Amino acid sequence: MTTPLLAIERLTRDYTLRGAGSTPRSLRAVDDVSLDVAAGSIVAVVGESGCGKSTLARIVMALDRPTGGTVRLGGDDLFALSPKALARKRRDFQMVFQDPYGSLNPRHSVGRIVAEPLHLLDDAPRGRDRQALVARALEDVGLPARAAERYPHEFSGGQRQRIAIARALITNPKLVVADEAVSALDLSIQAQILRLILSLRDRHGLTVLFITHNIGVVDEIADRVGVMRAGRLVETGPVREVLDHPREEYTRTLLAAEPTLAVLGRRARRG
Repeated sequence: MTTPLLAIERLTRDYTLRGAGSTPRSLRAVDDVSLDVAAGSIVAVVGESGCGKSTLARIVMALDRPTGGTVRLGGDDLFALSPKALARKRRDFQMVFQDPYGSLNPRHSVGRIVAEPLHLLDDAPRGRDRQALVARALEDVGLPARAAERYPHEFSGGQRQRIAIARALITNPKLVVADEAVSALDLSIQAQILRLILSLRDRHGLTVLFITHNIGVVDEIADRVGVMRAGRLVETGPVREVLDHPREEYTRTLLAAEPTLAVLGRRARRG
């Protein structure tokens, strides 16, 4: 059996809630979650707001620590690594955030923004080599190389998300975590970004953990899907199996609530 690129095992995350004059109480945001992501695949985690999926994404990105369980990337337990080793490992996993407006520094040129993760490379290119790498990254996401000289406010929301994707890809990572990466965009722009993600997977063997609250977006962009509710994965499996023959009532409820977005997923697949 092939070892998965990303292996999440028995993951939990507890938070302590403290209110003025009240007794502290514990909230379990992620509850015994296990999930494998094969290299070159797109695996979606879908659920309503507050179900724990973004907390899961932050833990996979080692932006938060779990209360229990492990996250292995390429066989390495991220939370067993020393700070220095984890810093080196970060070149292998990058994130695309939800907000295409707030995730890009408005004071920096697009070229500087896209080049930000290069500091993770021991042999980071400089000068013209760096400029050429930024240009290739921009062209890879459908933007002209000259976009590097401009600033975020000069671009639309969809174009800004392409810039964010270029930034995520510049270190040639093994894994990209996309946390609600299309939810802030209009439907037609969502379809364009979905097509781009599929194209990048097909051209580069990109592996994606795709976090979303829209089950229709999952339709055919993902190879596998996990349905998350109240911190737990209640159903997982191949996307066609889960969406066409859901076992759980909660999955059927999500499908009933998002009927129009199923068209979006099919449109992305057809290109």
